[in-house]
Formats: sequence, structure tokens, C-alpha cells
Amino acid sequence: MKSNELIQLSQQYGARNYLPLPIVISEGSGCWVSDPEGKKYLDCLSSYSALNHGHCHPALLETLTQQARKCTLTSRAFHNDQLGPFLKQITQLCSMDAALPMNTGAEAVETAIKALRKWGYTKKGVEENRAEIIVCENNFHGRTTTIVSFSSEEAYRSGFGPFTPGFRIIPYGDLEAFKSACNENTVGFLVEPIQGEAGVVIPPVDFLKGAFDFCEQNNILFVADEIQTGLGRTGRMFCCEHFGFQPHAYVLGKALGGGVYPISVLVGSRDLLGVFEPGEHGSTFGGNPLACAIALKALEILESENLVTRAWELGSKFQDRLFGLNSKYVAQVRGKGLLIGIVLKESAGGARQFCERLMQLGVLCKETHEHVIRVAPPLIVNQQELDFAFEKIQEVLQS
Repeated sequence: MKSNELIQLSQQYGARNYLPLPIVISEGSGCWVSDPEGKKYLDCLSSYSALNHGHCHPALLETLTQQARKCTLTSRAFHNDQLGPFLKQITQLCSMDAALPMNTGAEAVETAIKALRKWGYTKKGVEENRAEIIVCENNFHGRTTTIVSFSSEEAYRSGFGPFTPGFRIIPYGDLEAFKSACNENTVGFLVEPIQGEAGVVIPPVDFLKGAFDFCEQNNILFVADEIQTGLGRTGRMFCCEHFGFQPHAYVLGKALGGGVYPISVLVGSRDLLGVFEPGEHGSTFGGNPLACAIALKALEILESENLVTRAWELGSKFQDRLFGLNSKYVAQVRGKGLLIGIVLKESAGGARQFCERLMQLGVLCKETHEHVIRVAPPLIVNQQELDFAFEKIQEVLQS
């Protein structure tokens, strides 16, 4: 079928909760994708950083097929031979004690919320049903009813109430507001070290470390949502490394599955993860052998192909070139590594039209928060491909 026919089918039979660019992707390899008509495009979105390893990485596909022939699912009623090695690898990578795997990022965030609350009641001594978690304005942690309860984006909340209590929202980057919001019922601070969906927003340099130090002093747990920023995307294995501290727990997902299978995880101290007793939390597919085998290989590839260092070196050079763009439309360029936001002036008329034009020229980006073009190619991208991307971005922003 042709692209226009496939788009029509999606619009006719699908829910209307997405507004994708008018392109159909039928094949992908490395940093490139093709539509049914055979036109190639450079993927500079990476499925919101789930494709750090690129499309259809050969080693990941080999792992996928080998494990799929052996065993795909056991549930957690039994042990499997991939779970233990994965748990060991991810906890050692994070320098943590324990991990609890799930499937999607939202599930891992929900796991973190439940763990923080129970930790507050059983370890900190907070009165039952009084626990509070601090979050930030313009956060994006997922789409479940509880998670949208503490979103500040009206489009994520409208029509979905009543909402879950127990959250306090502060301005992102405001350390004094964070300190003022904390009280004897505060059990945790859940935060993205860089806000991706908000438009690649980077906090003041002292915000995250200052908040972490305050948490340490006041028996509050700092949980970093690195679903989008973790595993090399910003030029460090974890984005928090840029700010000079290690949180009490990480929430990871997206790239952990190598772009071929969903897996997420909450990784933290035994004190935090130890609050769960058998039967209190779980998932039929969480920690399944297929996902764990792929995640193990994905972590191995990050190291063997030096993707974290590549993200920093190539991303820094690419940002320098973007900084030098002479465009009447651009207000700011911000980012770290290969997570970059080109912020347009309001007079530009929104980022969507620029992304559509880039698509026509063979580069796939996506607008976020109306005025930001997000640029986040796979970490396997090479200099020649980045040169191609820059050439097309420059053409569109200077036209």
C-alpha cells in the first residue's frame, strides 16, 4: 500500500490522540528510515531517545531472534535465566543495590511512586496516607491517571479527573521553592535532570545538586527520571553526572530495550526497593527473558561501540554549529550531547511547519511545546550524517 492509503487507514480506524508528521516509515536501518515509496530519511528523533542504538541494530536483532527461539515469557511466578544477569548488570552500572524491572517508562514511574510512598510510611515514619512527593512544572513522566495528576500541562489533564493527591508542584530550577515545599511528609523528589518533552530545558547549574544535598540532610529520596536522558543520550551514561551527584534512585526505560523491545526499571538502594513484599507489586511481562536478554545486549553495545563518548563529542560539535546559525527565526539553542532543542521565536509561527519542511528535505525531527524543534539522532550517527542534517536545518532556518 502507498503512504497516503496507510495514513488514511490510521486516521479512519485509530483514535485521534496523535498528530504525527505525514510520513509512513516502513523500514529502518541505523540512522535511516524509508517510506513505502522508497524515499530515505535521516531519523533525528530516535523515537524520543528509545533508538539510541539506531534502527534494527544487527547484534540486537540476533539476540532477539536467538532468545525468542528459546523462551520469551515465564511470568514472575518462576525464575528465568536472563533476569538475574540483567539485574546484576543494571545495578552495577548504576552503582545501586537492587532493581525492579517493568515494561514501559510510565510503569517504572508508577513503581517509583509506590516505592517512595511505602518507604515514607515504613522507614521514615510518615503518617499513613499523608506522604507527599515534590515534582516540577512542565514535567513529563508518563500518561497514567496518577502521573497526569501532577502534570502542569492542561492538555494532559483535561477530562481525566478526579486526580490522585499527594504531589506538590514547584517551578523547575527553583531551589528555594523546592526547599519551601518540603515538610515532614515529604518522601521524595521526582525530577527529570533535563526536561525533554518541555523543550529540552536545562536547569540552573546549582539546582539539582542543591536539591540532592537538601534531600540528604532531610531524609528525602531523590529519584531521577532518566527514561529519556539516561544511557548515553546527553554524553554521559546518566545525565545527573553532568551535575556532580548520584541520586538515590534512577528510573530508566526507552533505550534500555535497544529500540526493539520494551523494558523499564527502577534502580535504587535496598532500603527503597526492599519495601515491597511478595504480591504487593509486579507485572506479568516485567523482567521477561526476552526483554532482559535484549537489555543486556543493549548495555553491552553502549560500551563496546563507545556510544556515550560519541554522543558527547559529536553532539558538542553539532551544537556549536547550530549556535552559529544566522537565522531570524532562532531564539536559542540548548542541550547536552545529542539531546538538542532549537528554540524558535514566537514570530516564527511554530515549529511544526519547520519540521514538515525538514521532512520534505529528508530529515525527521519533531516539534515539542509548539516552538521547539527537537534534534536527537541515534547515538551511532556519524559526522557525515550530522553534516547532512545541519545542511538541511540551515537551509530551512535561513530560508
